[in-house]
Amino acid sequence: MNMPFNRPAAVQGIAPGDAIARVANNEATLIDVRDINELMSSGTAKGALHIPLMMMQTRADPRHPEFHPELETSKPVILYCASGARSNMAAQMLVANGFNEVYNLGGLMHWHQGGGEIVPVG
Repeated sequence: MNMPFNRPAAVQGIAPGDAIARVANNEATLIDVRDINELMSSGTAKGALHIPLMMMQTRADPRHPEFHPELETSKPVILYCASGARSNMAAQMLVANGFNEVYNLGGLMHWHQGGGEIVPVG
């Protein structure tokens, strides 16, 4: 019998419909990693926290005094940006900081195409 061994968490993809359902049921935290100018011009996914990629290292580190109060390392996290590249980088930071379940949705357009609501910012 093969015994499982603990592997570090890995970033996973997630279907937009699944992401929308998990966020709606408060089963996952959604994070928009784009900069404020992008949010102002295109809006943000309803229910998303805004943590720009350049702030992720401190805001997603439970040992840092600026750790975001709405993040929990044991709760699944779903990230997105414009295309998926920055959200992948942010996801790697979360995994390195001990988050157990991390998903890269891709871009805001994926959220929208899956039926997710986009709300204006500002």
